[in-house]
Amino acid sequence: MGKAAVVRAFEDIKAALAVLDAEVDGAGLEPFSLTDPLAGLADGCLDILAGSRRVEAGIAGLKAKAAVRYAEKAHALAPPDTPVVAQEMAVAAEIGCVLALGPRAAGSFLATSHAVTATLPRTLEALQAGVISWQDAVAMADETASLDASGAAALEAHFLDPDAPDAARGCPVGQMPAHRFKVKARLWRERHHAESIEKRHTKSVADRRVEFRPDQDGMAWLSACLPADQAVAGWNRLTAIARGMQGPNESRTMPQLRADTFADAILSGGLGAWGDAGTVEAADVLSPSIRAQVLVTVPVFALMGRTDEPAVLDGYGPIPPSMARRLVAGGADSFYRVLVDPRDGAPLEIGRTSYRITKAMRAWLRMRDGKCPFPGCSNNSLDNEADHLLAWHQGGTTGISNLGQPCPKHHKLRHITGWKPTPASKNEPPGWNSPTGRHYKSEHQDWEPPHWPPGFLPGQRSLLEEALVQYLAS
Repeated sequence: MGKAAVVRAFEDIKAALAVLDAEVDGAGLEPFSLTDPLAGLADGCLDILAGSRRVEAGIAGLKAKAAVRYAEKAHALAPPDTPVVAQEMAVAAEIGCVLALGPRAAGSFLATSHAVTATLPRTLEALQAGVISWQDAVAMADETASLDASGAAALEAHFLDPDAPDAARGCPVGQMPAHRFKVKARLWRERHHAESIEKRHTKSVADRRVEFRPDQDGMAWLSACLPADQAVAGWNRLTAIARGMQGPNESRTMPQLRADTFADAILSGGLGAWGDAGTVEAADVLSPSIRAQVLVTVPVFALMGRTDEPAVLDGYGPIPPSMARRLVAGGADSFYRVLVDPRDGAPLEIGRTSYRITKAMRAWLRMRDGKCPFPGCSNNSLDNEADHLLAWHQGGTTGISNLGQPCPKHHKLRHITGWKPTPASKNEPPGWNSPTGRHYKSEHQDWEPPHWPPGFLPGQRSLLEEALVQYLAS
């Protein structure tokens, strides 16, 4: 027990690491495969990577518990007249020195550790079991920080309890990158926050700003915190202009073209003026036909002004319904309205300006997938390409269930390597099989039934149809 037990445990861990290191080097006592040693070693290395991820998660859970227990005991041992702030600084400093972290990083680690161990029991359990990573736990702590206890428990259950009534579908937490989980957790948080997104957005608009940060080699970052509709419109505008500038005589890459166009816009007004709805009106030197087409998915009652639940802006996430109403009704012709069914949250119809089948199918793919469906990819660019899952020459049809929208990089990967997409459906994007035979699930959109306003109940079909007819006819 005590220090001797801790020393022995870590010696056992070091010995296990030495064994695994020898296996990676192909110097183990037995080969992974007698018939094909090379392929066996390659597959064995993947097994070691998978096992290492689980062990790292367990170690992260152990570190979090140890940090919190140390903080509790240090506070108990401190003299009674020690100021609370001073004691917290002392604890964070000690933990920072032990883990070789700076003061800010140590404080952040301790705060997350406390949240995980004290208020997020499912997260701690999943972390200790190696199901999720420490980065997933950080995302969970960040997204539940402003929720009450019941809200935090509901968010945890949605993503970590497969038996929850509204459990998340598709690729589970721990099998997608943490930044992708954070996007999905943010969407859930915005929908279920006790305070409406309208009120929170009104407060946050006051924090809009431009920031400057020096970088290496004579470079610097210039970034802006803006309302989401303006930021997405600006990004898609830059992308559309940069795409239009590409050609056989243009050597610059898309990132370089975006950067040069952005610099020209702020230094010489090359992009023209911002419109009221967050679009950009082209100057004479740019074609006014260059426009990005952005989907705004909004619950029908929110679009009618009956509820305050969030809409979803393609490429960003949840936005206030007032912003969505302004985008689809205020002359922003690069934004296309998508209504969702008040009964189950599924897409209901695409705006009338996009009635042609080719545009409608592409828009439906964007609604279904949300982004490139390859595991971990966040590319929601308009450059994503509709692709037959079962090739046309092999009998594949041109229907939603036989289409994916991979980004150019993963479209190319599919055709030049052994990576292959798996079947899709009208509501679920394709998963992927790797060359080693491993299967990776796709992420699914978290559609859920919208809120019903006072005076409307799910069983009142006639009232619903009357309201829809009145709105769509307006």
